[in-house]
Amino acid sequence: MDHDSSDSSDERGHSEDSSHQGEKCHLFGRQNPVHTALGGGKPADVILWRNKQISAALLAGSTVIWLLFEWIGYYLVPFICHSLILSLATLFLWSNLSSFVNKSPINFPEIELPEDLCMNAALLLTERFNKAIAILWQIASGKDVKKFLSAVLGLWVVSVVGSWFDFLTIVYIIFVTILTMPPLYEKHEDQVDSYAQKAKAKLKRQYSTLDEKVLQKLPKVPFINDNKQH
Repeated sequence: MDHDSSDSSDERGHSEDSSHQGEKCHLFGRQNPVHTALGGGKPADVILWRNKQISAALLAGSTVIWLLFEWIGYYLVPFICHSLILSLATLFLWSNLSSFVNKSPINFPEIELPEDLCMNAALLLTERFNKAIAILWQIASGKDVKKFLSAVLGLWVVSVVGSWFDFLTIVYIIFVTILTMPPLYEKHEDQVDSYAQKAKAKLKRQYSTLDEKVLQKLPKVPFINDNKQH
């Protein structure tokens, strides 16, 4: 009887070990599928090209707008005004000529933004801004050298990339990246996660070397210690 119980416990332990070994480490510590991590619903369907017509239309439309501004030299304010003029003229002519061509006039829907949606958006933006300010204050307080170096490196990379392109091109690149990288990642998820884990381990080793040879040898700033004591 004891032998059977020990065998069953060994089997349970072995199954638990194998289940832990079978767990995959995904990018950014993600546990859910890509579709769920993107929020699910229609936005995730568009980003992952589950609805190819809408995704292709957004990509084509953004490309046309970018070409208009960057290659033809169009400006934002004239583009908005001309688009509104064309839309209003089309709707106006259709409403007045519908009786002559035996077509029913356009029924304009009443569009009104719901108050709850605006409140939720405002609360979400407020929460994100407060969180960003708290993170910046934590980095500036000098308590975490790793976060400070990461923030400086990230801002430096953004400044370098920003010097290569103008703002509209950067927005276009971000939009195209959002529409192309997630589906490619979902298709090659295992390979990307494997390379990401190797790169993360290599960065940790390099940071450990930097911390041991440089950061730990830096002199401590007196006012930081005083603030901690108070």
